[in-house]
Amino acid sequence: MRLVYSEELTDLATSMARMCSLATDDMELATHALLQIDLVAAEKVLQSSTEMSRLATENEERGFALLALQAPVARDLRQVVTSIQLVQDLTRMGTLAGHVAKIVRRRHPESVLPEPVNGYFAEMGRVAVSLGRSATEVLLNRDAEQAATLAQQDDAVDDLRRHLFTLLTVREWKWGVASAVDVTLLGRYYERFADHAVEVAQRVIFLATGEYATLAEDNPEHSSASNEELVRRFNETDRSLKNRVAGDDSTQGDNLS
Repeated sequence: MRLVYSEELTDLATSMARMCSLATDDMELATHALLQIDLVAAEKVLQSSTEMSRLATENEERGFALLALQAPVARDLRQVVTSIQLVQDLTRMGTLAGHVAKIVRRRHPESVLPEPVNGYFAEMGRVAVSLGRSATEVLLNRDAEQAATLAQQDDAVDDLRRHLFTLLTVREWKWGVASAVDVTLLGRYYERFADHAVEVAQRVIFLATGEYATLAEDNPEHSSASNEELVRRFNETDRSLKNRVAGDDSTQGDNLS
């Protein structure tokens, strides 16, 4: 029984890394679609949302089931609770990649980006994808020192977005209001993707050390589900599991009679 429990924890950790990898792949493909005006690539990103939703639901249910059935303690408890919280960050990363793809699809066959800002988004995409890859690695290796370095990479995305904002507001913008809105939104999407990757790293540090390190500025938009919300979900899952077990016992009794 204990071996099965250990395998379930390992499988859950691997599945969380799979979510992070998938979200990062989507952002990489969405950036390609944005820079190359590639509608096919944008559609592929949007289609992958089904798989991301499936993994999110599955991982959250598995986490609550482990809490209800195994009553983990100490490090195991940190792993299960952290995994449940991570689902929110990883799902959001995938959603943000989808937002980039949606803008590409909406503007196709026209380019979303004016030529002067192409370089900004090429670099923002590169850094965001690098952060996503690093977040995937630390989810697998639980290396707190490597996780702590992600915030430094995130600073580059923040700097690029500030430069974009300057370009939009200080200099003369020749490409219209709609273009300015798109560029502003896209900059925000990349910044938020990077922020969530840093949040993943913070949770890995907590998992490895038991201490929660603040690597990025506090932001209410950045917070995952509240403790009250997690308790509510746990109670719902606990009731569902108990009802399922009661139903199985009843069925077995009927079969024996």
